[in-house]
Amino acid sequence: MVPNDRLIQIRQRFEFLEAKLAAGGGDLAALGREYSDLRPVIDRIDAWEALQAAIAEAESMLRDPEMKALAEDELYTLRGTLPEAEAALQLALLPKDAADARPAMLEIRPGTGGEEAALFAGDLLRMYQRYAESRGWKVEIIEEQATELGGIREVVAHITGQNVFARLKYESGVHRVQRVPTTESGGRIHTSAATVAVLPEAEEVDVKIDANDIRIDTMRASGAGGQHVNTTDSAVRITHVPSGIVVTSSEKSQHRNRDIAMQVLRTRLFDLERQKVDSARSASRRAQVGSGDRSERIRTYNFPQGRLSDHRINLTLYKLDQVMQGDLDEIIDALTADAQAAMLAEMGA
Repeated sequence: MVPNDRLIQIRQRFEFLEAKLAAGGGDLAALGREYSDLRPVIDRIDAWEALQAAIAEAESMLRDPEMKALAEDELYTLRGTLPEAEAALQLALLPKDAADARPAMLEIRPGTGGEEAALFAGDLLRMYQRYAESRGWKVEIIEEQATELGGIREVVAHITGQNVFARLKYESGVHRVQRVPTTESGGRIHTSAATVAVLPEAEEVDVKIDANDIRIDTMRASGAGGQHVNTTDSAVRITHVPSGIVVTSSEKSQHRNRDIAMQVLRTRLFDLERQKVDSARSASRRAQVGSGDRSERIRTYNFPQGRLSDHRINLTLYKLDQVMQGDLDEIIDALTADAQAAMLAEMGA
């Protein structure tokens, strides 16, 4: 079980934060976030300690002949709930990814499969938009390149809300689809793929970008055609020379495009830095995102059978219609639980 001195340290830190917030000193936003993060941990500690106290009290009652039978019944019940309380406390004490509470950048690109892959990329975008809507998140399309048939060559979206990265980070990888394309007249099932990457949003303090390391180009933004064609050089392309990362933004305001492109660049550089710090995560992300080839898949969407399969955790659901409408919680919860179980195993819990 968890060493008692660690529980004491956590409680002392929580009480310190509580006092600081009450006094109104320091960075209240940062203190408030840490306090909120520790609150559920303290609740689990309180529940576990209360259970331990109840067990100790019942054990002391065993010495009283008149209370022994009652104490034995109570001990049986209390000890039966102890494993669940200990497991809940262990989960609450798992190391937190500091980026979990951040907004996220969602990037989707077609992989193998031509136009059908581009159409599937569009379906994935709508799936995530519906999921975001169900959770009260806001989705802002940063960059989108569409095909003539309504598919997507590339899309970058900014998603804000509560615990966005924590809920979406396991979506990074190659998503494979098996279905009869609308462009197929013979009714044959095709297999295509699209890549999804979810990156935690970076703040200016996370990444310092040297002005000498970037090249900024302006160009004419592509519009919807006709009277909507942009006739000014408002689109912005920023190239980060050391890393080779290229970011574009094509809204109407050149000033806003610069801000957006810099934000996306910071986020991609921040993700690169996180990969360097955490080599295990780096290896995992490379394996998940890959090149968009069908052989590097994390999930399969089989439309003829209405089946979704997540290959990382051997999860199969026959509710593909609901999933495509944004019903992702069952999948995300299962992936989160699997990741937590792996962390507990690594800690020797």
